[in-house]
Amino acid sequence: MTVGLAVAVTAVAAQLPAQAADESVVRTATGAVRGSLSPDNRVFLGIPYAAPPTGDLRWRAPRPPTAWSGVRDATKVSEQCVQAGRMGGPPSGSEDCLYLNVWTPRRVNPAKPVMVFLHGGGFVSGSGRFYDPKRLLAQDVLVVTLNYRLGALGYLKHPSLKDPYAGNFGLADQQAALRWVQTNIAAFGGDPRNVTLWGESAGAFSTCAQLAAPAARGLFHKAIVQSGPCANNLVTKRVAEQRGLKAAADVGCGVPHTAEACLRAKPALAFAGLNEHRVGVNRYTSDRPWMPVVGTPALPLQPVAADVPMILGGTKDEMRGFVSNLLPMTAEEYPGEVHAVFGDDAPAVLEAYPASRYSSPAVALATALSDEGAMLGACTQLETARASRRPVYGYEFAEDSGRFVGDHPLGAYHGSDVPYFFGSTVPPGPGSPPPLTSLQQVLADKLAGYWTTFARTGVPGPEWSDFRSGSVLSVSTSEVGPIDLAKAHNCRFWRSS
Repeated sequence: MTVGLAVAVTAVAAQLPAQAADESVVRTATGAVRGSLSPDNRVFLGIPYAAPPTGDLRWRAPRPPTAWSGVRDATKVSEQCVQAGRMGGPPSGSEDCLYLNVWTPRRVNPAKPVMVFLHGGGFVSGSGRFYDPKRLLAQDVLVVTLNYRLGALGYLKHPSLKDPYAGNFGLADQQAALRWVQTNIAAFGGDPRNVTLWGESAGAFSTCAQLAAPAARGLFHKAIVQSGPCANNLVTKRVAEQRGLKAAADVGCGVPHTAEACLRAKPALAFAGLNEHRVGVNRYTSDRPWMPVVGTPALPLQPVAADVPMILGGTKDEMRGFVSNLLPMTAEEYPGEVHAVFGDDAPAVLEAYPASRYSSPAVALATALSDEGAMLGACTQLETARASRRPVYGYEFAEDSGRFVGDHPLGAYHGSDVPYFFGSTVPPGPGSPPPLTSLQQVLADKLAGYWTTFARTGVPGPEWSDFRSGSVLSVSTSEVGPIDLAKAHNCRFWRSS
């Protein structure tokens, strides 16, 4: 964003009509919305931040939403974006999904820090509607959650698509939401000059990409990257176009000169789950089927460094849940699995991570993958910390979940930290994590305090040192204190391999 445009956006925000006497009604640039009230909070759900990307707008950068008259109901969540069904269920969602939710404390003065959260889900699933941030609101911040296009509808890079955002429509959606925040958040009691972009998993990689995206400059002022090392390479334009050609052929649109029209004519659910059938364990982030595309006008370079203050980290055992897909794994099968994942590096990995040193072969493989961090994990975080020009505060979430798949311990697996920040808006069901214990509730409050203090001041707390020193804060119910991340995760080996 240019300086001139940033000034113009701020001016528009300042000119918005004042908040109505009714606390449940807020006037935005496109119309008034009525949310719901509780004794402590206000919640506004399903606010459109862009026009529905349907018809001719499919695989185009988002357009502004249409203004409305009267007061729009903002008490119900929007539909999630198109995605494959969970646990073998049918696909779900809608292309008309570009909506956001604003959660505010009841008391809105003075202007409060704003935290914009990007959900995870591997760029193929998830929705902003599932996250309840009331724990964070208690720390006097505003939280915005949102949907963005997923899978092929969000990240298809096909030679027939000429929009500059081709391959990065999900990123374009996130930027549109951030522009909406700049224009409108003051009317909800937020400070558009103090916006923290925060993502977990795919949302973390999205945050990394926005740090490198020219059009996102000036739309946020701090970043929290939770389980998504910025130094991990995203997919290149060449590879993405090869995947795009295959995806088009798979839905019957393989003829080059008619591919664009053919793709736009397909029903949206035809793209749910497309190219997502891969099984096994990925070593690299770029092995995932859909993600932002580098070497494009929207994202010219691979994200590595940050030029805003950042919290960066993840869970101690990021890859244990992914390795559970390979169970059961015997000691005799372990070398073959290591060769399948690490290729030519397998002999060195087998020497450094012998199965006999761990409680099981699966834990050995997961430890190697989590240490290397080339998809998710520890050692690649160091590159971002060293390259960044502003302070980076590192952490590791080390609380053992106590959960198992069979006899495989999940430990502090990928995503196990999310319930420490958010409640769920859906009732618990089979497979849901157990409620937090009283000690874990204390830890959750501490983490919420760190994150919101960072959003307010740019520093999470006095006990945090700059990651560039090599020290990160390990957090669990048993201990909160500094560790040497490189030593704890064998990073000397991974730098030499």
